[in-house]
Amino acid sequence: MSQRNLRLRVLIADLLWSFAAMGIAVTLRYGPYWSGVDADAASQLFHFLAAAIFIWALFSFVVPIDGFRGGWRVSAVVSQLLLAVSALMLILLSGGYLVRSYVSRLALVHFGVLLFAGFVVLRVSFYVLLRARFRNGGVRRVVIVGSGPMARELVRKVDRHPEMLCRVVGLLAPDDGSFSLPAGTVAANSPRPTSTLEVVDLLLDQGIDEVILALDECSSPDLLNLTARCRAAGIKVSLVPQFCELYLSRFHLHDLDGLPLLQLAAPGLSFPAVLGKRVLDLVLGALLLLGSLPVLVPLALILHFSKGRALRWEMRCGLHGKEFAMLRLNIDRTPYNKSSFERVLRDLSLTELPQLWNVLRGEMSLVGPRPESRDRVWRYSEWQQQRLSVKPGMTGLAQVQGLREQHSSEDKTRFDLQYLLNCSLWTDLSLLLQTLWTLATRSCARSDSADYVPLEPYVDGVVHVPMQEEVLEHVNRS
Repeated sequence: MSQRNLRLRVLIADLLWSFAAMGIAVTLRYGPYWSGVDADAASQLFHFLAAAIFIWALFSFVVPIDGFRGGWRVSAVVSQLLLAVSALMLILLSGGYLVRSYVSRLALVHFGVLLFAGFVVLRVSFYVLLRARFRNGGVRRVVIVGSGPMARELVRKVDRHPEMLCRVVGLLAPDDGSFSLPAGTVAANSPRPTSTLEVVDLLLDQGIDEVILALDECSSPDLLNLTARCRAAGIKVSLVPQFCELYLSRFHLHDLDGLPLLQLAAPGLSFPAVLGKRVLDLVLGALLLLGSLPVLVPLALILHFSKGRALRWEMRCGLHGKEFAMLRLNIDRTPYNKSSFERVLRDLSLTELPQLWNVLRGEMSLVGPRPESRDRVWRYSEWQQQRLSVKPGMTGLAQVQGLREQHSSEDKTRFDLQYLLNCSLWTDLSLLLQTLWTLATRSCARSDSADYVPLEPYVDGVVHVPMQEEVLEHVNRS
């Protein structure tokens, strides 16, 4: 199933539920026999329902409300639908007030609640049905030709998009003109060399439906021969373009008499997007800072009397790598001699609340890549340096995915650059709601801090020691 077909099916289901939700809302308001609903009231309800359907259909083409774009996550589904339904009801209420069209506000409240609950259930139902097809084998079996970072990232991406109905069942790794299959893949329990001429027969025996080429060089004679033989045998062939590292930038495809031309756009935000983010930071940041004072002030007093000072400044790299002093509660992030009180503050990210002051000063944003120390930024590859093209944030896509400061910069950059490609006020509001979800789930099941490894130098003298995985990720980078 293609993403376009899935979005269309979800939209049709949404529109059908809108009719049912309005009927249930009127029943809850006026009773099973709709007593008190005259012809004029019924006409007004019909107009509101028609407007709701039109606006929701418009939303489905503008913002990601199908639940599957960007990968399936319940928190993302709930946050996006909450924003969309709230915007819909605000538009309906404002429009009704302007045209002086009276509709029972209680009926509209019922309608909005039913819409939100039904839309969430519909998307979860689609997800359950897709997973059921996976378990029953109703998916396309895919083999990826490649063994580098691009191939590994492609495997992760396919797994995060169940709507593609694909299962990666193996990897073909080119090696001196032959292809070897890793352990646990389509051919056997252990790797064995396979000649190019035998690959197609092997793929047919294993019931492979599609081959995806994810290599830096796809023009070798063996690969061209493999591609031709796969297409002749009815196996679909897809290609990840050369030199197009994932999340590098958005691209536009141009067809020059059969020659595909990918035009890469420069990363970064437009002026309206930057202005919109700044307005959101000022307005919402000020409200959040005022709202957090009843929590922040008692915590600061406790730290002041127990540790001598409540706040601390740490140097971080922000926009374009410029250093700034980031404010946080005076909590050491090393596991040694840490009280349960400090562990709770760190696990719930309450230590980051003072950074709202950095947001108001314009050094940080509410949403964006988390700032890192100069020592770590100095180790960035050119690919990772793109995360410095926007202001750092208090939260971001990597954080709602569960990544924190102890995780490698490489892992966080994948999500940070994905955020840059889809940066908008809608995305920022959605990620802020998802952050609340992440903090709530983290408070219910706090992770053990024994495996916490400090990765950055702090003011108390902790020295950064990169994890083995982080070193291996950069070993081949210039």
